[in-house]
Parts: sequence; C-alpha cells; structure tokens
Amino acid sequence: MRSTLQLLKGAVFSAFIVMAFMPVSPGSAHAQGLFGDLFGNGGPTGRHVVSLKVRERPGTILVSIGDRRLYKILPGNKAISYPIAIPNNEAFWSGTLPVSRKAVNPSWTPTAAMRRENPKLPRFVPGGHPRNPMGVRALYLGNTLYRIHGTDAPWLIGRSVSRGCIRMYNEDVIDLYNRTRVGTRVVVTKKSYRGAASYVQTSSSSQDVFSTN
Repeated sequence: MRSTLQLLKGAVFSAFIVMAFMPVSPGSAHAQGLFGDLFGNGGPTGRHVVSLKVRERPGTILVSIGDRRLYKILPGNKAISYPIAIPNNEAFWSGTLPVSRKAVNPSWTPTAAMRRENPKLPRFVPGGHPRNPMGVRALYLGNTLYRIHGTDAPWLIGRSVSRGCIRMYNEDVIDLYNRTRVGTRVVVTKKSYRGAASYVQTSSSSQDVFSTN
C-alpha cells in the first residue's frame, strides 16, 4: 500500500513538473484543465472557451470584477475567458468605454500621485523594457487613464492589485489585442458570470476559435 501511494504521489509530482514547464498557449487549455482535475479546483484556470449567454454583441469585451475574468464575446453564445488582475478596492470602477487606441510595447509614465507615494519610481519606462508594468500590449479605454494591458509581474494575475487598469498575462493580452479593433465596446462590471459560464472542451478540429484575426 505504501509503495502504491508513493508511486501515485510520484506520478502527480512528475505531471506537475512537466506541465509547469510547458509553454502557456491557447492549446494548453487542455493542460490547465488537467490541473483542475488533479487538484480539484473545478476546471481550467487559464485561457479557455466558455458557453456564455449574455446580451452583449459578439466582439464586446466584458470584464467581470466578480469573476476576475475578462470575457471576449464570440458568436453562438460563447466567449473566450481570460484570467486578469483587477483594481484594488480604492481604485474600483465600473462602466462602459470604447477602445480608443491600441499600442504594441507601450511606454509607461507614472502619474505624479504614484511618484509622490513611491519616489523611487522612474519618471519614464520605454516600451519593450522587461520592467515595464504595461507589458507587451495595451488597449486604451476612452479618454481615461484606464487600460487593458500586459504585465511584468505575472504572479499577480488573479489578484486585486491595480490602480484601475485591467492586467493580463502577456500571451493573453497579445491574443486579445489581435482580436480587438479600435472602437470595441468594453463593459466593466461587478457582476459575476461564473455560475452561467460553463467550460467548453475544444477539440483539435475546433482550435480555429483560438486563431487570431
């Protein structure tokens, strides 16, 4: 019995090591689903397709603060679900804004308030710098300072940490960027869709949903 238990633990540990070093990509949704099965967290935690019936038109970006997920609405009552970091309590906001512009490797200029709070912050970080907190892509929202962008701290995804922006894994924000046009409607809400959004297992023949356009 003891040797069997040790073998089982070894198999789970080996699977963890192999999966941990696999590249994160749309095709790894199956891998993330396996983690959910192994550790009982109820399903995949990374980017994946869900069945989601909402009133929003296909193409809309729906940001659920309650779920800590961003949903890119697809035709046929489906959506691509992405994990995100959300604004902290003091910076929480909700509403509807358009994507006013897009940027590859955006630069970052801390606000005066940020620098007063942390004088060690640089005045400017160029785009493409590994310590740029904007990551590799940014979608600017209306005439505000709010953005959907990548990150230089992927371990913070899933947490409530930002000053109002929505942070994503860099590979996810690239995927969203390629799917999104200037003018796209972005809805930010406290509402949770977790109970209504069910995981859709994609097969190799249906991976076209992850091809960018």
